[in-house]
Amino acid sequence: MLIRTHLAVTLMAVLFLIDKVNYPYIFVAVIIIATFVPDIDTAYSSLGKSRIFRPLQVFVRHRGFIHSFSFLFMIILILILIYPISALPFFVGYGLHLFMDSFSIEGIKPFYPWGRTSSGKIKTGGKIEVALFLILIIIDLFLIIWKFGNII
Repeated sequence: MLIRTHLAVTLMAVLFLIDKVNYPYIFVAVIIIATFVPDIDTAYSSLGKSRIFRPLQVFVRHRGFIHSFSFLFMIILILILIYPISALPFFVGYGLHLFMDSFSIEGIKPFYPWGRTSSGKIKTGGKIEVALFLILIIIDLFLIIWKFGNII
């Protein structure tokens, strides 16, 4: 999936959860960052273009270990110990990214290295993804109007 589709799903999650969290600014910042993180293993992604991640890209392949719930659970355990209020938004942002990528043709190995690949029929950047993105944007706009309509 393209990052715009991931961000549209993340925005939907933010709109559903924002009034249920104690630290909304931290929640929004962490969930957005977490949405980008799974793609640091490719030089074609927004974060992966940064030189700091190039050495990592030599050792891991795209949609390998970093694109797995195995990796996510390790990161969540670390965050719970270091900065607990960031664990939930990181889990949601990263988890939604993995969930969406599991519907793409390339798929993911959810519990890398064990098990098989979970994949779907959506071509990254293809017509179905564009349609999905537009549907998500419409849902996001509806949620924004529903949540904040009486403020405006």
